[in-house]
Amino acid sequence: MTINSNDELTRDHKADENSKRNDYLNKMKKHQQEQEAFIRAVIFMFIIFMCVICAIFIFAGNSEFMKEQFGEDSFITKIFNIVNKDNNNKEKAEFSMPFGPKRQNILLLGVDASNNDNDLWTGTRTDTIILVNIDPKSKSVNAISIPRDSKVYLPDNHGIQKINAAHAIGGVGMTIRTVEDTLGVHIDRYIMVHDNAVKAIVDALGGVDVYVEKPMRYHDYSGNLHIDLTKGVHRLDAKQAVGYLRFRHDALGDIGRTHRQQWFLRGLLAELQKPETITKIPDIINVTKQYVKTNMSLYELSQYAALTKHIDMDKIEIATLPGAPNKKGYISYWILDPQKSQEVVNRLIYREKIHPEENMVLTAGVMYSSQNADEAEVVKNELAAAGVNVSCTGHIAKTHTQFIAHSNMVTNEYFNWLKKKTPSITGYQFVYEPVNYYCGETDFTIVVAGK
Repeated sequence: MTINSNDELTRDHKADENSKRNDYLNKMKKHQQEQEAFIRAVIFMFIIFMCVICAIFIFAGNSEFMKEQFGEDSFITKIFNIVNKDNNNKEKAEFSMPFGPKRQNILLLGVDASNNDNDLWTGTRTDTIILVNIDPKSKSVNAISIPRDSKVYLPDNHGIQKINAAHAIGGVGMTIRTVEDTLGVHIDRYIMVHDNAVKAIVDALGGVDVYVEKPMRYHDYSGNLHIDLTKGVHRLDAKQAVGYLRFRHDALGDIGRTHRQQWFLRGLLAELQKPETITKIPDIINVTKQYVKTNMSLYELSQYAALTKHIDMDKIEIATLPGAPNKKGYISYWILDPQKSQEVVNRLIYREKIHPEENMVLTAGVMYSSQNADEAEVVKNELAAAGVNVSCTGHIAKTHTQFIAHSNMVTNEYFNWLKKKTPSITGYQFVYEPVNYYCGETDFTIVVAGK
């Protein structure tokens, strides 16, 4: 009887361990999905917002052409001249922030489709919430993704809700107050983009050239989504572009869709650089009037356009608010980790950093996809030569190369120093994740993936 009892205890213990391991793996998968969703969201917001300010910046140097097209005294020409003046005057700062040199917090919001054609905004939910911190002095940008299912308290006694419900209940004002109260920050400006903006911008441009990497066919009659694309170079119209961006019915799922959004962005920026695009700028501006809401003036947008040229790509940091999934009945929440979330806010918004002590040895993990084993070995050897203790290696199902900092001691300055010692990681995306799901208790993890 004792033996049977011990066997039962052993089985129960193993079942409990398996349950904990499965919970851990599910949390890690959810966290990785949130990170991929953040990358998609940044790309989407970048496509819409930068269409206008990149167009202003790209053509600002051709002032004579602007005068011929729009007239010397037109408002558009004056905006172009403001940017051009800032770019050509080397005796002063090449951009001047419209509300001073202090850091700015800008809230980027992407809202879902509305059932009311006469009112695109009221009652919509924010599927994308990104807090961007811009530092004009260091010419750097940090961004925090706030998962839309985050469980929060809404102001004015609206109780516990998902954060994406704030806009549906109280508009952009309640969304801003909710973010401020939850994170303890102040929001200076906001930019809100409607779901229909991509389609409208492609319409305004007359199409975008994209290489479709494989046949894409999918029909959703209830959702009125029809995708029928063959492999090869296509000039996608608005309907085709939406289908291309939304397609995810292959082995890669959302990860493949992320790649396609990046390729689409390249095609869109190439379209903006064509000389003939300058005549379409009024149409693009009309798109923003209909599908973009902001409390910024065009002058402020023009100054951010000038700033984009000087952003140091090596100083960009991104993060997702840490937490864990939780389901209550039919409602799924993202339960924020208060301590880790505060660490993210302190680092990316308040710019608090702890520099490593002299001669301190940091520990690293190297994770890699199956086709990148040889490249991972090179990275591992270079790290060891640089004095880094590579304490953990393993496989991971990711397609993006990333440098993931887990410790406050792993700063952008350290990353840029390390790239000189470890050339193989040049061009890797810098991500801050205080919760280490990847490879033990390491200070940072390097993910070697992709081509």
